[in-house]
Amino acid sequence: MPGGVDSPVRAFKAVGGIPPFIVRGQGSRVYDADGNEYIDYVGSWGALILGHSHPQIVEAVKNAAERGTSFGAPTELETTLAKMICSAIPSIEMLRFVNSGTEATMTALRLARAFTNRDKIVKFTGGYHGHADGLLVKAGSGMATLSLPNSPGVPATYAQNTLVASYNDISTVERLFKRHAGEIAAVIIEPVAANMGVVPPRTGFLDGLRQLTSEHGALLIFDEVITGFRVAYGSSQDLYHITPDLTCLGKIVGGGLPVGAYGGRREIMEMVAPTGPVYQAGTLSGNPLAMTAGIETLKVLGQPGVYERLNRQASSLERGINEAVASANLRARVTRVSSLLTVFFTGNPVFDYESAAGSDKGLFAAFFQQVLSRGIYWPPSQFEAAFISLAHSDEDIQRTVEAVGDAFQYLF
Repeated sequence: MPGGVDSPVRAFKAVGGIPPFIVRGQGSRVYDADGNEYIDYVGSWGALILGHSHPQIVEAVKNAAERGTSFGAPTELETTLAKMICSAIPSIEMLRFVNSGTEATMTALRLARAFTNRDKIVKFTGGYHGHADGLLVKAGSGMATLSLPNSPGVPATYAQNTLVASYNDISTVERLFKRHAGEIAAVIIEPVAANMGVVPPRTGFLDGLRQLTSEHGALLIFDEVITGFRVAYGSSQDLYHITPDLTCLGKIVGGGLPVGAYGGRREIMEMVAPTGPVYQAGTLSGNPLAMTAGIETLKVLGQPGVYERLNRQASSLERGINEAVASANLRARVTRVSSLLTVFFTGNPVFDYESAAGSDKGLFAAFFQQVLSRGIYWPPSQFEAAFISLAHSDEDIQRTVEAVGDAFQYLF
């Protein structure tokens, strides 16, 4: 396998050393092949909001597997999960399940182009929407972690239809709409940036995007693969009271199994085959295992007090790390939205990719190794989010804060 891994950031190139090979996960913990135990803040990159091996999900998936792992035919489970998602996120009137976030964003953009009969799309510097051609232009996540070129292997004729604006700067979007009047099909955005580290939207920024796209006949696409059912049960659009035209989901709606989904206004979604001319298909789309895990996850997340608990634990972790930063007299800052969190090693405000990229990546790597040696499995990149799950206990948070404080004192 290239780099010995199936996804680049797992190789630890940004932080050094050999990554632990995980053999088991339980609750808030993962265990490696050498017998080490870690409090986990990766959580399968946010998919495991209930923690590892949640008994309700494990039992349901076992039962589903006994009935069959895949049929390539319609099942009631698909309809059940679709109804749950549509009920939670009113902007989604119809949806289609796929197998990854990349498939979801790729198809949503194809659909937007067909609906508007336009070719160009707008994304934001540092925004990562999967590895489809055209979306790797000035992308975040692993692209930023490894300092890779913008879009190798992507034909220039394709990439030229991807226009790039600055996150949290509505004027850059206004200029693109003025320069390319009548040519822009859609604006795609992570409503809470989480692939340049966690960067929340400034007040009025998302409202401005909604207004601009509506005025110019373009679609607004929320990539909620990370934020969907993470920042709120109704996702970012409920948190910020913005209604997009299309929404992309993944991670949590599959309960830790491969999944993706895209959905939105009925008139747009009815253009998807077989109802309409926009083709998209998938052998394992809507497979019973992922649907079952997603249903059981949303059942738990829909219970009263769940997000209050998540926010309380995340707030406690944020507060503890900030106190450790102050105690060490360190140039660092913590950004958090709900149960998403990043420690940036910079003394400057972080509000876009450029300001995030100004962080001290060498210092982050040293910090990462220090907390890893203390039993904390933190995301191995300055440009990724840490994820708090319902499995993280008060003791876990306290142990993490102590480990972070010890790491800061060791480094300084």
